[in-house]
Amino acid sequence: MNAAIFYPVFLKANGVTIDSRKVKTGDVFFAFSGESFDAATLAEDAVNRGAVAVIVENEAFANASRQIFYVPSTLEFLQELASYHRQQLDIPVIALTGSNGKTTTKEIIHAVLSQKYNVQFTQGNLNNHIGVPLTLLSINKTHEMAVVEMGANHQKEIEFLCGIAKPTIGYITNFGKAHLEGFGGVEGVIKGKSELYEYLQQNDGKILLNENDQIQLEKTAGYPHLITFGRESSDYFFNEINEQNFVGLNYKAENALSRLTGAYNFTNLCAAASLGFNFGLNFTQIKTAIENYQPQNMRSQIMQKAGKTLVLDTYNANPSSMTEALKNFSNFEGSKTVIMGDMLELGAESDTEHASILREAESLGFEEIITVGENFKKINNISQAYSNAAEFIEMLRQNPLTSKNILLKASRGIALEAVLDYI
Repeated sequence: MNAAIFYPVFLKANGVTIDSRKVKTGDVFFAFSGESFDAATLAEDAVNRGAVAVIVENEAFANASRQIFYVPSTLEFLQELASYHRQQLDIPVIALTGSNGKTTTKEIIHAVLSQKYNVQFTQGNLNNHIGVPLTLLSINKTHEMAVVEMGANHQKEIEFLCGIAKPTIGYITNFGKAHLEGFGGVEGVIKGKSELYEYLQQNDGKILLNENDQIQLEKTAGYPHLITFGRESSDYFFNEINEQNFVGLNYKAENALSRLTGAYNFTNLCAAASLGFNFGLNFTQIKTAIENYQPQNMRSQIMQKAGKTLVLDTYNANPSSMTEALKNFSNFEGSKTVIMGDMLELGAESDTEHASILREAESLGFEEIITVGENFKKINNISQAYSNAAEFIEMLRQNPLTSKNILLKASRGIALEAVLDYI
């Protein structure tokens, strides 16, 4: 079976899922097999629960009369079907990648464009070789455009995802020290992320360009299909504003203040606003979207608790984003405690980068610096160090934090948000 043959079945479906627990009436269920469990064993149950079709890679469970179909690889067929579906869509598809800020930028872009259009977008962090196909397959005939986030931790991954999503517009948030282990260093990061540019340049797509980023300028030099921001000579120019720890933008004497913190989010706002203008929105619509967007994803999220201001940024961390978060937090008024969790996937650079971040935090004059995680602990001889969140929580039970402002920043694997109930 191939995607073209199966496509009429897909068009009659209500949705696609790879989680047997979430199968609903009208769904197509892709039964992925793993080392310890074969979801094909759940195929009959999925049909009984209303699935219109099930895709399995274990031929023993195939049953055409029950709409249970065998393919050699459920993953490859998911990707093939998503690619085929994308080819039937005549809508703008905006792809974005980068070392930092992808998800926040994606959500702000969606918020802005949704002021005028019906926009489908990547849910949560479904940005890999499984998540991108699922996002594409969630696009239906009511959607007027799509925003697709693409993550990568090694070279050729963005190239592969572009081959499936076939974006018409692309944006790279930045090039930083993320996934150094998989990319083989910063140069590998630049090469890997730039695969988005290469796809767009080969297919006459548009590139959203931050003209204050020298690497972006170099990688797009001479390319004619650009949407630019960042300089007074750019297509769109914005000034940064900051009020009560929140960042916003000024455009031709009008302000839009977000509920995000950090100068690094100013660029994210500029990108979303530029795309808004490019697709015919006015600043009033853009302002409404920016001011109504509420970060709730543990990314640059400001919270008030027990008289304290908390900055919760625990979904992802790398040396680039950690540095920016520390610098931004140092500008808060009042006493400040920094809680830093390990930065993961740094490979051979891990000790060096953790030590550098620790020195950076010390230089900024915070009242208290606390680290959580084995990577920080083995090089931390200047402040409190805990092996994991549970160990840190035990300390908090007896010794509550007293600072007015508290920053929590860590990679997702540290689960640093678990300490919130004890602050």
